[in-house]
Amino acid sequence: MKTLTAYIEFDEQTRQYVGVIPGIPGAHSQAKSLDELNQNLKEVLELCRQENPDIFEDIPKFVGVQQIEVA
Repeated sequence: MKTLTAYIEFDEQTRQYVGVIPGIPGAHSQAKSLDELNQNLKEVLELCRQENPDIFEDIPKFVGVQQIEVA
């Protein structure tokens, strides 16, 4: 089993959560709840793995996020 990190935002216009898994092309989804988003992302990851069985071998290690102030 592999644990991956998803980046999640809330889109005020659509009122949906949007999730992206960095380092895996095509691994993104959206949903009205976090539980639904989690399930959607799992399904997307399974599809990505079916298309490329070695996709989880070389993904970048997630380090963190930073907030940057701009004028």
